[in-house]
Amino acid sequence: MEGGRPLLLSCSGDADSLPTREELGRLRALVKVYSVVQVTVNMSKRKLKDSPMPIGECISQVQTLLRERLCHQQLPQRPEGVDSQHKHLMELLKRTAVHGESNSVLIIGPRGTGKTQLLRCVLAELLAEEDVDKTLLQVHLNGLLQTDDRIALKEITRQLSLENVVGDQVFGSFAENLAFLLEALKKGDRSSSRPVLFILDEFDLFAHHKNQTLLYNLLDVSQSAQTPVAVVGLTCRLDVLELLEKRVKSRFSHRQIHLLPSLSFSQYLQAVQAQLHLPDTTFPDTTFCYDWNASLKALCEDKSVEAVLLRHFNSTKDFRSLHRLLMAILCRVSVNNPTIKPADLLDASRLLSADAMTNVLHGLSILELCLVIAMKHLNDIYDGEPFNLQMVYNEFKRFLQRKSNSLYNFELPVVMKAFEHLQQLEVVRPVDAAAAVAARAQREYQLVRLMLDHSQIMEALQKYPQCPTDVKQWAASAFG
Repeated sequence: MEGGRPLLLSCSGDADSLPTREELGRLRALVKVYSVVQVTVNMSKRKLKDSPMPIGECISQVQTLLRERLCHQQLPQRPEGVDSQHKHLMELLKRTAVHGESNSVLIIGPRGTGKTQLLRCVLAELLAEEDVDKTLLQVHLNGLLQTDDRIALKEITRQLSLENVVGDQVFGSFAENLAFLLEALKKGDRSSSRPVLFILDEFDLFAHHKNQTLLYNLLDVSQSAQTPVAVVGLTCRLDVLELLEKRVKSRFSHRQIHLLPSLSFSQYLQAVQAQLHLPDTTFPDTTFCYDWNASLKALCEDKSVEAVLLRHFNSTKDFRSLHRLLMAILCRVSVNNPTIKPADLLDASRLLSADAMTNVLHGLSILELCLVIAMKHLNDIYDGEPFNLQMVYNEFKRFLQRKSNSLYNFELPVVMKAFEHLQQLEVVRPVDAAAAVAARAQREYQLVRLMLDHSQIMEALQKYPQCPTDVKQWAASAFG
């Protein structure tokens, strides 16, 4: 305002209310300044929104997102192409959980085909029913954890919370525990007893338990008319029934559900790309996200990458193994290497497929490596027959006398110490462990076998740091 007049144009026709020429000029100037400021603010906001994040923050976001995805192993909700197997297993378990009918079944298939996933999917649908959720008891056993029947029985009584359990401790001998468990399972009838589901992962390992007592009693109870019991075994062995004793096999229902790998290589490639794909809508930097996904698509089309993934696909179709490979690749992504390159995949695959025993050879001393070469030479001469330390020592001495001037002529006690270290590393193993213990006084005459083959030793020699040339030549001549 100036002199009490507003700097606005009046809508009335009164001549005194009209602004002067100077006031119009000031008004135009103010409007122009306001427009410039508004444009500047809008440009700043747009620039701030479209400005890329620092590359370090983008890499950190990628690592966080993909590590969480891979570490949690987000598997498909249900295996594809197993509708008939799913229906069959659902019917069997529903007969036990709802109608009180005892059953036994084996789910057989290679690792990674979805045996456990199928069982979890069926159980999730079964437990969604209100009555089943309140009544069904589950006992999960694993042949890798419960290595004998005594441990398995303790785990069963613990999971079932039976009367002789105080806290996590189970009291009583093996016979008492078994009798108590059988009595608890057999008393009652189908109408009043709660159904029990026994899930035996690595079922074939339970067949190696002494007398197969646990399997016999579980399958025997599953044929009785008392407590409804379902025994579900998961295994990778097609010949698992041949491992069962006759009395155990006669009590098994011989129901088998087979799962075969149905995943094609093109689907496998799509799974690799999906696991490493960044979401376009939620990732903070759209430019980095676009470049990452474009480079990932080009990576999956690379011929060398396809060859590595095909080799991995042919060895195992397990998604858990794929996640380990992708995690090793992701560890190589950094500020200096912001995208995954074919060399990263090749190195990660080589690292995961590296032979553990070959890596052990890299840490041996020259003397121990020479003893390994002497043993392999004896294997070639005697066509794989076992040998003893004295024979290895004689072969090593002949090598020193003929070809080597760079190695010190070690005495037998030093060589024996190196040989014992090789036994501790399980590079060599005694032919008969009981005889080895009995003949401990004459260790140099104990018969042993070499647990390595030609390719492992040659690969270790190629990567061994500063390996003497005459040792490499001796190794080559030994295999020639």
